[in-house]
Amino acid sequence: MNLASLLETWGDSNVLLMAGALVGFIFGFAAQRTRFCARAAVIECCEGQAGDRFSVWWLAFAACLLGVQVLVFAGWLKPADARYIAPMGSISGALLGGLFFGAGMILTRGCASRLLILSANGNLRALLSGLVFAVTVQASIAGWLAPIRQGIASWWTVDGGPSRDLLQISGIGPTGGLLLALLAMVTAFYFFFKTHPRRWTLALGALVAGLSIALGWGLTQVIAAQSFEAVQIQSLSFSSGSAEMLMRALSSSTSPSLGFDAGLLPATFLGSLLGALVGGDFKFEGFKTENKLGHYLVGAILMGFGAVLAGGCTVGAGMTGGSLFSLTAWLTLIAIWLGAGLAWRINRRMGWPI
Repeated sequence: MNLASLLETWGDSNVLLMAGALVGFIFGFAAQRTRFCARAAVIECCEGQAGDRFSVWWLAFAACLLGVQVLVFAGWLKPADARYIAPMGSISGALLGGLFFGAGMILTRGCASRLLILSANGNLRALLSGLVFAVTVQASIAGWLAPIRQGIASWWTVDGGPSRDLLQISGIGPTGGLLLALLAMVTAFYFFFKTHPRRWTLALGALVAGLSIALGWGLTQVIAAQSFEAVQIQSLSFSSGSAEMLMRALSSSTSPSLGFDAGLLPATFLGSLLGALVGGDFKFEGFKTENKLGHYLVGAILMGFGAVLAGGCTVGAGMTGGSLFSLTAWLTLIAIWLGAGLAWRINRRMGWPI
């Protein structure tokens, strides 16, 4: 059965749900087995000991970058249609939202995707933080935090289209994007195998985690090309999807229609759960004396508000949007790292657990 038949039989929304489920399951399993974590990578860099966690993150990011740029170079993906480039963007939102998100992920001991993965491993602290994150995301999209978010985003805007495309701004085009992605991959392999000699299984897991983002872009682009309805091309993002799942759980009558995000989060959870069971990592963990509940709650709120303000999380904006060389996505990724580094320094000076 080809894609046209699937769309006719099951409908666009269900096919998109299946695509999201496939991508989410692959990412969840690979991220769990490799301990993929942007927060841990930042902390290694702050401590001047970039090694295990940074090398996994960098290899996954390079694989994502290369996979997406191959699709763009081959004409199989049209970045101009993506939400990270097509509509008007906010530079103030990207910078401040990234700073908020980075600080929040230090306090919660994980970014949005990591919290979901840890929740599937039995970590109740991550589960609580994830719920607070989802509530804050919804409040920032259409609740009492929305006016504040809209006000900050309006401070410094950028037109959609070429003005948000770094490859267009720099004039290097798809060829330059592909060359930069190849350079990133070469450096990632060098650093990884310098840190992990002969760890081919771990390298494969990091590559799969990164390439799952390219898979998401490719699948939704193919579906958009075959569908008679307007289909938004997209890939992994855990902020808006978290709010959508929350609304779906609270009220089926007011929840959004099914689509890519509806399959993404549950499948990521299941993929991580399978990875934890396979590796013997599943165990229930709650709060202990050294765990500060207030830190987790404040961090989750900062991440939720920051994610909506910036247009995504470390995976959603940083990797999914960054792989398209979106200006605001790259600003968000840089701001997340800076915000996390600043929060790490504050935590160290205050003597708080990190």
